[in-house]
Amino acid sequence: MPGLYYEEFEEGETIEHDRRRTVSESDNQQFCDMTMNQQPLHLDAEFASETQFGERLVNGLYTMSLAVGITIPETTDGTIVANLSYDDVEHPNPVFHGDTIRVQSTVTDKRETSDGERGVVTMRVEVFAVNRENEGGDSPLVCEFERTVLSLKREHAAE
Repeated sequence: MPGLYYEEFEEGETIEHDRRRTVSESDNQQFCDMTMNQQPLHLDAEFASETQFGERLVNGLYTMSLAVGITIPETTDGTIVANLSYDDVEHPNPVFHGDTIRVQSTVTDKRETSDGERGVVTMRVEVFAVNRENEGGDSPLVCEFERTVLSLKREHAAE
């Protein structure tokens, strides 16, 4: 099943993404290697043990990238022209090796393009560590950002 076409997005709608992912040490190591990020807080257990976190943190850009990937099947798989921007990125809580993340997207804005063939859709993406609980039993929010896409309209999609 493809993602949503422009006219299928509804402002205010929250999409709960079914896919979840447990982040491994290997995921974090490989991402840091591929992006040449040698921050010891991500890679050096001894260094990280002496920080306020007490252990290594998962690279925040990996968390964000993984979240985008999780959202694609229900939002833009095969229906997107382009990702236009990622804005207002925040990492209010860390992600640790072994955390399982869950993602939800809320449509915050949509508007047609001037040619009427496509539309711009903005979603607020929120990422939670579901295997950890905050006070009150809630999963901590570990990343949030706005994702803006240029989406096809169904009638103008290629057959």
